[in-house]
Amino acid sequence: MSKKLIAVMCVTASALLLGGCATNIKASTNSNPPPTEKFSNFSHIEIKPAQLSPEMAGDSANQRALIKIQENLDLNLKAQLQQWNSGKAGTGRTLVIEPIVEQIKFISGGVRFFAGPMAGSSAVVMKLKIMDTAGNKVVAYPEFYQRAEAWSGAFTLGVHDNMMLTRTARIASDYLINNYTKAVGGPTGGNVSE
Repeated sequence: MSKKLIAVMCVTASALLLGGCATNIKASTNSNPPPTEKFSNFSHIEIKPAQLSPEMAGDSANQRALIKIQENLDLNLKAQLQQWNSGKAGTGRTLVIEPIVEQIKFISGGVRFFAGPMAGSSAVVMKLKIMDTAGNKVVAYPEFYQRAEAWSGAFTLGVHDNMMLTRTARIASDYLINNYTKAVGGPTGGNVSE
């Protein structure tokens, strides 16, 4: 094999390897502003099941990722939600929270096993549409972002990709918990300078 052919093959392999690492999913901001009011002002808080944006719903890996996000939201918020809604009198207003995964590229463990870092990075942007049902007013619309880099995902055979989903649910849950007694906002988990 000629040196020229070997050089071309090396450059091509490097381009494929590095090209797989890129994802165009990014956070739009570093921090979420405070909601228009603290969540404890509401007599009842309802969290709807997480959903994928229509553009993301056709991929089976995204569907599996959504299930993991939902499991983690349930784990983080179930007891808290029961506490918030137990025997609470007050305004009679209901706060509805809709988790929406707007963008996602999730690399499953199987794909990681066979393609390694060439499968690219995983990333997710989830928003919480938080509405006051009285007057259908938006109280907050925070964004949460996490990423699993291609090499760390490959090194852990997909564990890092799955932890990205756990972290996304944790940051979103923390936002809800931290804004219950005082409207303070919170981090997105992203760094827009990445």
